[in-house]
Amino acid sequence: MAVEKATILIVEDEPAIAELLSFTLKAGGWNVSVAQTAAEAWTSIQHRMPQMMLLDWMLPDQSGLSLLTRIRNDRQFHALPVIMLTAKGMEEDKIAGLDSGADDYITKPFSPRELTSRIKALLRRKSPEHAQQLMSAGAVSLDPVSCTVTLHGQKIDIGNTEYKLLKFLLAHPERVFSRSQLLDRVWGDHVAIEERTVDVHVLRLRKVLKDAESLIKTVRSVGYMLSEK
Repeated sequence: MAVEKATILIVEDEPAIAELLSFTLKAGGWNVSVAQTAAEAWTSIQHRMPQMMLLDWMLPDQSGLSLLTRIRNDRQFHALPVIMLTAKGMEEDKIAGLDSGADDYITKPFSPRELTSRIKALLRRKSPEHAQQLMSAGAVSLDPVSCTVTLHGQKIDIGNTEYKLLKFLLAHPERVFSRSQLLDRVWGDHVAIEERTVDVHVLRLRKVLKDAESLIKTVRSVGYMLSEK
């Protein structure tokens, strides 16, 4: 089973820096896409939502802060994790970036190791389904590194979609998700699938989990959740 990678959008107009960032992120195990302007970045996230954005402060068409404000004011994108990149080192600029909704801030020139560390920390905080730690609930454990699932300590066969669904629910225990939210977060909002497809895969997941199937709860008229209660 292929390891599911987070996609990070780099918004940077200087080719040399964009190339260094791409190299650093790919070496860290992430998928990468690049936009050189705020307009290109906006089009990109509408086409396919990344798991994180590295946003340069100064862009040729408008400031990174303006784009960040637009993202935070849009209901569809407001939760997108954003790290601001800038050559500015003044305290007021850091405060301005954070006040505009940036999740973190790193000053150029940056240490690739530090950037990688910051990205991992932010993904753990904002998108736990992309973290690499062992996840478990009841008798079920999932190892994101080896992409394996065990039940009572024994490895079980699980389909790719059921694996992704279980991983997402394990990352967000005790939280209810509607079918449309699961389609968006597990399948991706660029995939056109009917909501009832979610029900089919939940049934398959429960069948694979055998005596632990009760972990996957149906919340009437709302959707599904993972709970040990």
